Amino acid sequence: MRLGRLPLDEQIEALRDVLSRNTTLTDVLAGAAGLRLPGWYLTAGCVVQTVWNVVTGKPAEDGILDYDLFYFDASDLSWEAEDAVIRAGRERFAAVPATVEIRNEARVHLWYEQKFGVPCPPHDSTESAIDSFAATTCCVGVRTDPDGRWRVYAPHGLSDVFDLVVRPNPVLAPRDVYETKTSRWREQWPELTVLPWP
Repeated sequence: MRLGRLPLDEQIEALRDVLSRNTTLTDVLAGAAGLRLPGWYLTAGCVVQTVWNVVTGKPAEDGILDYDLFYFDASDLSWEAEDAVIRAGRERFAAVPATVEIRNEARVHLWYEQKFGVPCPPHDSTESAIDSFAATTCCVGVRTDPDGRWRVYAPHGLSDVFDLVVRPNPVLAPRDVYETKTSRWREQWPELTVLPWP
């Protein structure tokens, strides 16, 4: 049976099983839990691409460019505060054989328009930042609690992730961002079904 057709609780268990095969991802999860960042999630490409790799029979870590670690701290929107967290993360993840990109999602609206050409309203949580990814398929975040329990945020479910369907999410990111990302993804995972921008 295809994983995307399992009941949701079984999909979440399958997701945990699949992600556990990526030791870099599990190392980052463990390190992130130790940083105790408010509202943190490991999210985006490193999560869904691990699933795509396992579903298509590739090594779990294949082709993953970086590991996105989001958190939300509106108490200090200065670059200096975020940079202090980034530096602490660099030290914590020094032994991890991958780039860990740490971002305070409370600050995204301060730089998004300059980078992407469209304004970004301020996010009110890490979840709202995840909601705005260019593809709904990538709107998945995972974290572990101090007791080791996994938490999953997936507002669009997990079926598309397991079924290799990439669906556009035109709420914030411009069309060219979606098309640039999906063009690169198709090269790495030709099995993907990429739905067109509306």
